Amino acid sequence: MGVLAFLKRRKALRELGILGMNQRNHAYIGRYNPRFRFPLVDNKLSSKTLAIQAGVAVPRLIDVVTTQHDIVRLKPELDRLGDFVIKPAKGSGGKGILVIVGKDDEHYVKASGELLTFNDIERHMSNILGGLYSLGGNSDVAMIEALIRADNVFDDYSCEGVPDIRTIVFKGFPVMAMLRLATRASDGKANLHQGAVGVGLDIATGQGLRAVQFDRPVTHHPDTGHAFAGLTVPHWHRNLELAAACYDMAGLGYLGVDMVLDKDHGPLILELNARPGLAIQIANGVGLLPRLQQIEALGDVKMSVEDRVAYSIQHFGMRKVVAEVAVGQDVAMTP
Repeated sequence: MGVLAFLKRRKALRELGILGMNQRNHAYIGRYNPRFRFPLVDNKLSSKTLAIQAGVAVPRLIDVVTTQHDIVRLKPELDRLGDFVIKPAKGSGGKGILVIVGKDDEHYVKASGELLTFNDIERHMSNILGGLYSLGGNSDVAMIEALIRADNVFDDYSCEGVPDIRTIVFKGFPVMAMLRLATRASDGKANLHQGAVGVGLDIATGQGLRAVQFDRPVTHHPDTGHAFAGLTVPHWHRNLELAAACYDMAGLGYLGVDMVLDKDHGPLILELNARPGLAIQIANGVGLLPRLQQIEALGDVKMSVEDRVAYSIQHFGMRKVVAEVAVGQDVAMTP
């Protein structure tokens, strides 16, 4: 890219209010997230315990594996469960998460249909304990959780995995959200860097605005072929309230809240992120910066969760996206 093209691109991003990584780190994460609070969200077990104490709905915790000896005793329990999820407490980016959807004789069945033996499960948990998936490679513990059964509304929109909703919460206000949909490319994980589809969501309604995969606009799910037009996330107001409540729970000013919609239990908090990524702006076709600056301009106001949600709905809701992002032509999904 030439210098002139680079300057034009930077100007276009600035006009869209795109928040860059350096500005995110210094002006928002560094300023609004006390470092002593980071361990509470970097460790999924700690944040789950905190959520349970605060009365925030989360997937059921079945067991925690802290030593190699613990793994051996698990086989009868795992056989009895049939389906479950194993994840590292200190993992990030979806790494180390193993989803088992059923049991076939002596084999455990992954969402992709791949069969695993208990030795495979044991090896995976040993890797977790050894810190293979943890931040900094430190020793870790393995969490075993109940399998989330996605709301049927997502049946045509995800492949081999459970969709989740990422919401950026700033000073307790939900400012931007997207739905992350698993694909074969992402190995059933709702992680954009691994090939999941991100669908920008209208803060006011939960309606899909535009969709991207690998930062490029798409109109249909790459595996199911289903069009994203008309996609709307149910229980939307409850999703916003749960996300906003995480600010009070975690004490972090700039926060990413990941939620899932279980067909039996409704919205559940999956995990919290003190350093949420910036691809959510591409999925929405607009920048975070103007919304963050608007919240900053309010000062240190004291508002309830309900009032913060109402403010976000009033000021950040959109019926359509008309902006173009630098990576390509925007694809609006609402009339």
